[in-house]
Parts: sequence; C-alpha cells; structure tokens
Amino acid sequence: MPTRRFADGEVVRGRWPGSSLYYEVEILSHDSKSQLYTVKYKDGTELELKESDIKPLTSFRQRKSGSASSSPSRRRGSRSRSRSRSPGRPPRSSRRSASASHQADRKEVRKEILEVKLTPLVLKPFGNSINRYNGEPEHREKNDLPHKTTQVHTGSFSLQEKFHLPQESSYLSTQYSLRPRREEIKLKEIDAQEEKIVTEGPTSLRTFEVTTKQLKEVEFGGVPGVLTIMLGLPAFLFLLLLMCKQKEPSLLNFPPPLPALSDLWDARVFGLYLVWFFLQALFYLLPIGKVVEGTPLADGRRLKYRLNGFYAFILTSGLVGASLLWDVELYYVYNHFLQFALAATVWAVVLSVYLCARALKAPRNDLSPASSGNAIYDFFIGRELNPRIGTFDLKYFCELRPGLIGWVVINLVMLLAEMKVQNRAFPSLAMILVNSFQLLYVVDALWNEEALLTTMDIIHDGFGFMLAFGDLVWVPFIYSFQAFYLVAHPNELSWPAASLIVALKLCGFIIFRCANSQKNAFRKNPNDPKLAHLKTIHTSTGKNLLVSGWWGFVRHPNYLGDLIMALAWSLPCGFSHILPYFYVIYFTALLVHREARDEHHCKRKYGLAWEKYCQRVPYRIFPHIY
Repeated sequence: MPTRRFADGEVVRGRWPGSSLYYEVEILSHDSKSQLYTVKYKDGTELELKESDIKPLTSFRQRKSGSASSSPSRRRGSRSRSRSRSPGRPPRSSRRSASASHQADRKEVRKEILEVKLTPLVLKPFGNSINRYNGEPEHREKNDLPHKTTQVHTGSFSLQEKFHLPQESSYLSTQYSLRPRREEIKLKEIDAQEEKIVTEGPTSLRTFEVTTKQLKEVEFGGVPGVLTIMLGLPAFLFLLLLMCKQKEPSLLNFPPPLPALSDLWDARVFGLYLVWFFLQALFYLLPIGKVVEGTPLADGRRLKYRLNGFYAFILTSGLVGASLLWDVELYYVYNHFLQFALAATVWAVVLSVYLCARALKAPRNDLSPASSGNAIYDFFIGRELNPRIGTFDLKYFCELRPGLIGWVVINLVMLLAEMKVQNRAFPSLAMILVNSFQLLYVVDALWNEEALLTTMDIIHDGFGFMLAFGDLVWVPFIYSFQAFYLVAHPNELSWPAASLIVALKLCGFIIFRCANSQKNAFRKNPNDPKLAHLKTIHTSTGKNLLVSGWWGFVRHPNYLGDLIMALAWSLPCGFSHILPYFYVIYFTALLVHREARDEHHCKRKYGLAWEKYCQRVPYRIFPHIY
C-alpha cells in the first residue's frame, strides 16, 4: 500500500490547476484509493490535488509578500495576460531601472559581508532550506538568541544575511512560479560569485550560520554545566566507591577518608586495563556476525556496522572460565577496584582528547548535530558524529563492548570476592539475584545489538567525553555498584522476598523488551501484517508515529521497564542504607532528562503530528503520574 507524504493539517504549497503557480494550502484529508489530497487555499477554495502537485514549503525560495498574492483568487482575472509576465513582475518600462537598483543593492550587500565578516545564506532556486517546516509556524525556543534578517530581493532570488536579533516567528505568505525569469538567468553568475565568497571564506565565516544556530541547542546547562559534569562526575564516582568500602556506609559518614595518591594509581593496573580494552577491540574486528546499515546520515550515506557483540561476549566468557580453571586470582580486581576505576577514567580522558583533536579536521558532513562550535562544550558532547579509523567505529565499539561486557566480569569478580571475604561456600541469594538480573540485561542488549543503531547516542550525539566516560567508566563501575556493596555488607534474603523481587524484575523486563521489539519491528517494516492492528499518526517526514500498543500506553514504555528493572537490582541489598539505591535515583534523573531531550527533538522533527501524538498519549514515562 503506497504511503502518503503529507499529513493532515500540514501547510504546504499546492499548484493551481492549469498553471505553474504554487499557492499556500492546508492539507485537509487524503484518499488512499485515488491517492488524491483535498486541500484548502487561502481564499477558502477546496480542491483535490495529486501528490506531484504538492510541494513542501522548504522546496521554494521566498520573496517579499507584497510582490505576490497569497491566494489564487487574486490572480484568476489575469490569466489572459501574456504568459511571459509572471505575477509580481514589474512593468517592462521599469525593469531596467529596477535591475540597476538591484545590482547596486547586491554590491552594497557584498561590501557589507566583507565588513561585518558574517556568513550570508545564499539560497538556490527551490534548493535546501536551513529549517524544516513541519506543518506549523516556527516558534522561538526560550534559549534562542534573538536574530534579525536583512534581505535584498531580485526577482525570486533572495540573498539573506542573518544577524541574531529579534524576528517574528510567523512565516511569509508568498506565491511562487516554477518558470525561471530572464532576470534570474542573467543573475546566476552573480549568485555563483556570492556563493563562492561564502564557501571560500575563512572558517569562522563559513561556520557562523551553523554555529549560531547550534548554540541555541546546547544542553546540560551549556559550558558551565558541562564543566561541572566533567569535573564533578569522576570525583563523585570515587567518593561513592570509598563510601561503599566503609564499614558503616551511612550518609552521616560523608565524606569518607581520602586515600593517598599511591593507593589510587598503579601502572600495572593501567596496563591490565589497556589489555582488556584492546582485547575487546580485537574481538570487534573479527569477521563474524552479520553486517547491517545504520540510519541515513545528513548527506544520505548509511554506514555499515558488524553485529558481533554477542560473539565477543561468548569469547570473553570462555577466557574468564579458562582463567578460573588456571587458578588466576580474580580477587585482584576487587582488591584494586579504585585503581581500575582511575585507570579507566584516565583512558577515557586520553580518548576524549584524541577525539577532539581529530574532529578539528573532520568534514562538515561528519559533524554531530549536537555540536555547538564551542570548544569546551564540543569536547564534552563530541564534535564528530561517527569517528572511525578505517572501518573501526570508535563510538559504536565503546557503547557495548569494554564497559558493558566489563560490567558482567566485575559482577562475577564481586561474587567470588563475597565468598572469600565472608567465608562462604556459596554466594548469597542476594548476590545471585543481582548477578542474574544484570547478566540478563547485558545479554539482551548484546543479542539485540542492532537496536543500538537507532538510539540518540548513535544518531544525534557526537563522541566526546560524555559518552567516553559514560561507556568506559560509569557503566562498569557504577552499574556494578550493588554487587560491590554486597561484598562488604551482606544481606540475607528470604525466599518469599526473593520471589517478589524476581516477579518485579520480570515485569520490568517484559515491558522493556516488548516495547523495544515493537518499535524496532515497526521501524524496519511499517507494513508488516503482524503490526496491522497498530494505530499510527502520519508525519510530514513520511514516517508514522505509533499511538497504540506499548507506545500508546506511555510515550516511553522502554524507560518505564528500565526503571522497574533498576529497582529490582537494588532491592536485594536490603534497606539498611540508601547507598545501593543511588543507581535507581540516578537512573530516574537520567531517563527523565533523556525523555526531555527526546521530546524536544521529536517536536522539532514531527511538528504538528507530535502535538497530536502527545494529545493521544499524555503520559511520558509513569502512567497517571508523569
């Protein structure tokens, strides 16, 4: 069944029958059988148009609203005029003087460009537009820098220079002709010269337009916020680990006594960590597992990824099992846990510096949509979207391999350490539950590795300190916090309590897995007969939004399942201290923040369709709560 391109309520340009003139219209409905759109013009006229007679607003170049009518009714009486005279075109007697005036204006603009050193936005006929139009007027965000647009018009060409000062959010109602006029043809050479000034100018000039637009999108509190995170998170991590090693890990004993630097750094430990990192890199390079394509990039490319994370996990498990048979003392990891955490932190910083340096030479098409142009912010968020050494994708590798697989190995080490520290012949039930729950989570992530390619981490955020520290340090050393806590603070769990915790874990896992599976299946093939029962909302991007099934329950059912599982991981630790529940508190804040980021991006991307989806599905994560 053919898919429709335009959504109901979307404002587009519709061709007036019998002419080449396009007018602003609103999509009223769509007939799936005839593939005709019912549209409404500004004067109230309703007609049925083919999809080929409808264009997005971004396909046209605007000119002054006073030079053309905004509805076809004002042009109907002029059809008998010469076809060479298009609407809004000045009389022949005034064309020469108008052209001379336009030439003077262009020279003045060219002079102004060189004086103020700003990048002009040179639009091409029916070319790409900076902002997508999603069926609603564009509104300023709260943190938008005000801006002013200075325009010089010649025919339907528009040379724009953007200064960030106040501007109205409404768009211009204009009329367009697909036939290029003689004046436009004569000015092509001038436009090409002006565009050459833009593309060949200094880097600061070329990136001004992109930089100022992206600076509006900074998150995490901007530069002050990311500085606080980069300095605060490592310190907070070590304080938590030191608190957990205390005999009485109460908040009243905060802060814990700080160890000597010699107790935190060990060159041998750093060497062992590098062996671990490059061993996983070697497994990543093995030619096993299928190769899939990622989501399309801004320039239309689709990078290829090899899905062999689960095989890397199997190989790692075999090596760990062999080390147990060879009586390798894995207790060494627990005994030097702080040193391993510091080694991973140092390596994350080194990797971030390398990523920052190589991104300076990265082509513009390879930059992340999240980058801002500010050196400190981009060091944190990542300037390059998909940094690769040959076919080795650094971000994709770090997302699942060293940290996630390392998390399982650390949990196993803590299980063995508990038996040794507490003189137990078998691990405690609480430790078994924590290991089992988190093992299931990691195996599920590696088995469904392809789902990672549609996450915000891969398609939006660059690879910088945020993901490097999160993947290599935060995940293995904070996500294993419950197991680390139980080594020195045992909790005897009854079987009835354990049964309830298992039930809670399974409930969260079912929600998490079913929601993600439904989403991934729909993205792969929206016309799958198995998904025919699901209701959708069409968007201006050509994609549909699910409004039934798990995604009609709340907007982020996978986050809800994630949080339920996080609670189940902490409950085996008992209620003696709040410390093992830090993960639940942190994870709730993380997912609420991530949901806000998702909301912002989806609203920009889907426009009116997203507002309709929010009306149909009012709750974000927690039903009837949030």
